[in-house]
Amino acid sequence: MDVSKKGMGLPENAYRKLKEGEVYKPVVPDDMPLPEITGYSLFWGMFYAVVFSAAAAYLGLKIGQVFEAAIPIAILAVGYSALTKRKNALSENVIVQSIGASSGVIVAGAIFTIPGLYILGLEATFLQVFLASLFGGFLGILFLIPFRRYFVKDMHGEFPFPEATATTEVLVAGEAGGRQAKILVNALIVGGIYDFLVSGLGFWKEVVSTRVFDWGRQLADATRLEFRMNIGAAVMGLGYIVGLKYALIIASGSFLAWWVILPTIYYIGQFNPMPILNAAKPISDMLPIEIFNHYVRHIGIGGIAAAGLIGVIKSHKIITGAFKLAIMEITGKAHSSDEEANSQKRTQLDIKMKWLALSIVSVLLGIFVFFLLLVVKGNLIHALVGLAIVTVISFLFTTVAARAIAIVGTNPVSGMTLMTLIISSVILVGVGLHGEDGMLAALIIGGVVCTALSMAGGFITDLKIGYWLGTTPRTQERFKFLGTILAAASVGAVIFLLHRTFGFGPGGLEAPQASAMAAVLKPLMTGQPAPWILYIAGVLLAIVLEFIGIPPLAFALGMYLPLHLNTPILAGGIIAHLVSKSTSDEKLLAARREKGTLIASGFIAGGAIMGVMAAIIVFIGQSITGLDGWNIMKAIGTEHWVESPPAEILGFFMFLLLLIFMYWDAKRAKVEE
Repeated sequence: MDVSKKGMGLPENAYRKLKEGEVYKPVVPDDMPLPEITGYSLFWGMFYAVVFSAAAAYLGLKIGQVFEAAIPIAILAVGYSALTKRKNALSENVIVQSIGASSGVIVAGAIFTIPGLYILGLEATFLQVFLASLFGGFLGILFLIPFRRYFVKDMHGEFPFPEATATTEVLVAGEAGGRQAKILVNALIVGGIYDFLVSGLGFWKEVVSTRVFDWGRQLADATRLEFRMNIGAAVMGLGYIVGLKYALIIASGSFLAWWVILPTIYYIGQFNPMPILNAAKPISDMLPIEIFNHYVRHIGIGGIAAAGLIGVIKSHKIITGAFKLAIMEITGKAHSSDEEANSQKRTQLDIKMKWLALSIVSVLLGIFVFFLLLVVKGNLIHALVGLAIVTVISFLFTTVAARAIAIVGTNPVSGMTLMTLIISSVILVGVGLHGEDGMLAALIIGGVVCTALSMAGGFITDLKIGYWLGTTPRTQERFKFLGTILAAASVGAVIFLLHRTFGFGPGGLEAPQASAMAAVLKPLMTGQPAPWILYIAGVLLAIVLEFIGIPPLAFALGMYLPLHLNTPILAGGIIAHLVSKSTSDEKLLAARREKGTLIASGFIAGGAIMGVMAAIIVFIGQSITGLDGWNIMKAIGTEHWVESPPAEILGFFMFLLLLIFMYWDAKRAKVEE
C-alpha cells in the first residue's frame, strides 16, 4: 500500500457519526500495517521530547503559557520525511509525534505546581520534581487506556477533537501531497503570518474590548460589563473545528459568568468597602478580570468538578466493564467471540489488562514509597492519605480531562489541580499535616495529579490521531512511557536550574500559575477560609444543567476560561455553521466542509508554529541584550502603538476580514470528478 498517493486523504466518514452498520476504515488498513517503531521514529520522537520539554518549560515559567507541542512536532516530522524522501512514513510520524508530544503535557503538569514550592520558600530537590512528573505522567497513561476504545471508537463523530483533527490533517496532507497539502500550507501561511503580525510584531492588538469605545468604557466603569475577544487565527480555527453546538454552549457559560454573575458581584460589592475571601482590595475597586479571577472563576471550578463526577456516574457501565475485563484477563477467563474478534484487530489492540493492572499497582506502590521517603518524612499515615488522594482524584478526573480535550481542545487542568490542592489541604490538615510540611505535601500531590490529568488529556489526542490513521494503539501506549521519562527528566532539570539561576516569583521568573496555586494554598494551610460557597454554586449549576440536557462540562469550561478565549471559538463555530448551510448539494457541501476543516487546521498549525518562533526570537533577543523585558515589539517600535485605541479598533477590523476570508475560501471548494 502506498499512502503517498497524490490526493489521498481521510475517509469521508472520519469526522461524522457513523450510520447504522457503517464501519470506519482508517487510512492504514488493519491488515496492511506500515512500519511504526523504527530507529527513525524512536530517535526523532526522543529528540523532540527533550528539546520541546526544555523550551516549553522555560517559556511557560517565563510568560505563563505552554505551547502545545503536538502540531509543531507533526509539521517537523512531515517536513523532515519529505525532505529525505522517506516513503510511507505516516505511521512512523504518528509515533514521532506521540513520543515527542509528551513534552507539552508533562511541562504543563510540572510548571503549574512545582515552582510554587520555591515561591513559598520551600526547597524541592531534582529527584522530587522528576518523580512527581514521572509518576503523574505514568498514572495519566495507565488510567486513560481502559477508556481509549470508548472515546476514540465508540463515540466516533460525537466529539470534534479539534487539536487531534488539526494534527491529523497535517500528517495526512504532508504524506499524501496534492490538493489537500496545498490548501493546508496556504492556510498555515495565512494564519501564521496573521498571528505573528498581531502577537509577535504588535501591528494590531491581540485582545480587543468594547472599552476602546467611549460607550463601552462608560458601561464597563459603571457596571463592569464588557465584551472581550482574542482575535487570533489559531483560536478562531479551533472554534471552526469545535462547531457551533459546543461553541454556543461554551460561550453561554462565559456570557453567564461575565455578563450576569460578574456585574451582580460588582453591584453587591459596592455596599461592602472591605476585601473578602482573601482578596487584596474591595470588589468596588476591582477591574472585571480581577472580579473574574477572585470570585467568578471559582464557580466554574466547582462546575468542572461536578461535571466530572456526573460523567463518572454516567460512565459507570464503561468503568465497571473495564474492571470486569481486567478481572477476566487476570483470571484467564475467555472473552465472548465478538470481544475476542474485536480485541484481535491490530487497530484495536491495547496493552493487555493483566499487564495494565500490574503496571497501575506498581506505579501506585512507587508513589507511596516516593511520598513516604521524600515527602512526608516517613509518616506512614500521611503517605497513605497522599496516595489515596492522588489515586481517587486522578482516576475520577481522567475522563474529565479526556472529554474536555475531545470537546474543545482545552484541558482545564489548572482548575482541577486547584480543586485538588483545596481538597488535599483540608484532608492533610485534618490528619495533622500543616504548615510548611503540609504545603510541601499538598503541592507535590498537586503536581502528580496535575501531570496525570494533563497527560490523560494530551494522550487521548494521540490515540484519536492513531485511530483515524490506523496506528496500533498498543504501540502508542508502550512508547508513550519513553517520552514521559525523557520529558520528566528534562522538565525537572530545567526547573531546578532556573530556580538556582533566576528564582521564581517577584524578582525572578513569574511562574504565574504556580504563583496562583501557592497563593491559594498558603491560607488553607494556615486556617484561612476558602470560597466554598462559590464551589457549591458551581456544583449546583452543573446538576441543573445536567437535568435540562445541557452538557455541564462544556458550560463549566466556558465559565472557567476567560471571555476573550471563548468568543473567538464562537465566531469560528458560526463560520462553520454558515459553511454547512451554504448549499443544498450534498457533494459540494462535503467538499466545502472538508476544505473548511483544512483551512482551520492550517490556522491552528500556523499559530502554533509562529508562537514558538516568536518565543525563540524573544529568547535570543533577551540573551543578546541582557534585558528580561526585551521583546520584538520594543525592538521595532510598536510596543506603545499596540496598546493604543487605533490598534485595538484595527484588531476588530482585521478579525472580521479573517472571518470573511475563511468563509469565502471554504466556499470556493469544488467537487472532484
